[in-house]
Amino acid sequence: MAEHVEDVDVVVVGAGGGGYPGAFVLDRAGRRVVLVDPIGNLGGDCLAEGCVPSKAVREASLVRSRARRYATFGLDGPAPGISWPGVLAHKDRVQRTRYAQHTRELASSSIRFHTGTARLSSERVVDVVEPDGPTHHYRFNDLVLATGSAPSRLPIPGAELTLSSHDLFRLGADLAFPERPVIIGGGYIGVEVASMLDNLGAAPTVLEATGELLPGFDPELAAGLHTQLGRRVTIVTDAFVSAVERSAVGYTVRYRRAGAEAQVSGDVVVMATGRHVVLPEGLEHLGLPSGTPPAVDSLLRTANPHVYAPGDVNGRSMLFHSAVRQGRVAAHAILAGGQPVDAMNFEAVPMTVFTEPEAAHVGLTEAQAAKRFGDVDVTHYDYREDARAQILDETEGFVKLVFDGHSGRLAGAQVLGVDAAHLIAPLALAVHAGLGAAALAEVAFPHPMISEGINKAARDEHA
Repeated sequence: MAEHVEDVDVVVVGAGGGGYPGAFVLDRAGRRVVLVDPIGNLGGDCLAEGCVPSKAVREASLVRSRARRYATFGLDGPAPGISWPGVLAHKDRVQRTRYAQHTRELASSSIRFHTGTARLSSERVVDVVEPDGPTHHYRFNDLVLATGSAPSRLPIPGAELTLSSHDLFRLGADLAFPERPVIIGGGYIGVEVASMLDNLGAAPTVLEATGELLPGFDPELAAGLHTQLGRRVTIVTDAFVSAVERSAVGYTVRYRRAGAEAQVSGDVVVMATGRHVVLPEGLEHLGLPSGTPPAVDSLLRTANPHVYAPGDVNGRSMLFHSAVRQGRVAAHAILAGGQPVDAMNFEAVPMTVFTEPEAAHVGLTEAQAAKRFGDVDVTHYDYREDARAQILDETEGFVKLVFDGHSGRLAGAQVLGVDAAHLIAPLALAVHAGLGAAALAEVAFPHPMISEGINKAARDEHA
């Protein structure tokens, strides 16, 4: 007997940020939507082992770190004790709460959801394979590939001995507290893990292959974070890791620096060397390359006009909130028959590093803006001048605004210090809307809050 193939409007492969928000847009518009994900619920890796659980652990670490400043506020007493199982239980509670919320959202929709994996069997047919269950076949008008990304490991001896973000933050994680973690990689994942574990009493070492933390970030932002984090965490730059080995004290990480061999030992080795895209089987049926991220336009449309690839899978902006926006843009394009009724502005996506202190940026760096526009204006606001920073005794930081010297529009912004994660949001709005210094200078920002720094830095450009 021939296999039954059911006709639907849209198949969405992946229920993370690039998949499920757009799926709900399509469902509310009356489209027949099939959503497939191996996790069995919404949220993707962000909820399963990334943004949400890691920030739950991070917030617990910040509660403890505030004890370091007791004397500043006229307080005394011991730092809070640590129950690592209790911290993990808090993380699990948050994850389960959000999974329950998503279950209710799915139940209130008409989306057909499958726990399983998808593979392409022809240009317009997806096979959905459920674990220990049936295989379903769907013929689609449009396909949304939102299969996301996964942690990468260096191709070195002993890589299999290392942990990834999955091992640290997955639901039900039960690893012992890392007392002396060695973290390979000084990108945002590596420094976030180092910062939170330090606050919880660990002694981390970060090994970064380039000459500075946060490769690709604005140099002033990266150097400022390095200076502050380096007072608490051992940071080794220009460290080319060659092997990980078991040892009597746990693990030994071997690396080469300045032409010399070196090593560092720890009880846990965390591999934080980026993420690689995850692609479904059968991409060749769509006319797309099988080994590389699919190229997309501003509608998130691939070279195949019926296939969209929002989120991490296209490799352009591997952040959950970016994926959500991309997924919605793709959904709007599908509803409009491929017409450009919406568009993704990748340069307006803010990026936050949730270390202590926080670092955040949006748009172009000063160097990138100078290369594009030729003429740029740059203004700074120093946290040492800020009332809230003085109250908190956290006066090391800055707000940096980069303007196109010709149009006067905000081209980019960088923030280092307390509340950076909050401050970057209005700056992202300004970049997206093409606002200039006047719009930021002529708004009364609340006092005493560090957001006043945006206003004051803008007033240096627009008196």
